[in-house]
Amino acid sequence: MERTGTERKRFPERGLYGFFTEGFSHGRSVAETAELLGKAGVPIMQYREKDKSKRLKLVECRLLREITRRYGQCFIVNDDIEIALLVGADGVHLGQDDIPASDARALIGRGMILGISTHSPAQLAAAVESGADYVGVGPIFPTMTKKDVCAPVGYEYLDYALSHSPVPCVAIGGIKRRHVADLASRGARIIAMVTEILDTSAPDEIAREVVETMKRGEA
Repeated sequence: MERTGTERKRFPERGLYGFFTEGFSHGRSVAETAELLGKAGVPIMQYREKDKSKRLKLVECRLLREITRRYGQCFIVNDDIEIALLVGADGVHLGQDDIPASDARALIGRGMILGISTHSPAQLAAAVESGADYVGVGPIFPTMTKKDVCAPVGYEYLDYALSHSPVPCVAIGGIKRRHVADLASRGARIIAMVTEILDTSAPDEIAREVVETMKRGEA
């Protein structure tokens, strides 16, 4: 394994949280997306592929680990702890239906970042108690990028999480460019976007625009 167990990249406190998801990427490969968003300065990238084979995911994640390291990005693997460990990813992100956060922490140790999706105050408290380094907060708005997603939590839970969470919160779910300034003004410092960035002809330009909007909207 590439990670020694003593190395650990700090999870960014602000910025755009991007994704490698080929099905929403306007025909580009994950490697092409990696280069574009790396050059755009996106600080956090998550590999989220649900339907590819384990072998292909491992190949892609090894390539993406090289690219994200070159651009100094925080590289997160969704759901798959084994692949995250094998490629030396900076962290792993888990949902509420994955293994418990406490068990995940036991597997990855303290040398990797652990992110947990949350949809309620109770889930937030449990994630933090179990050792999460950051939490996903959402879906803020309706989204079609995930199957069997829960109902939107809206601004009510986002506002709660931003004022109560001791770890960074990632606003996620159906977020469009028109929402970014409002989210930033409410205190969201990390915003995740999928199709609004990926399903365009110029994801790097959109990413830079979003980052600038976030900076202007921060309270």
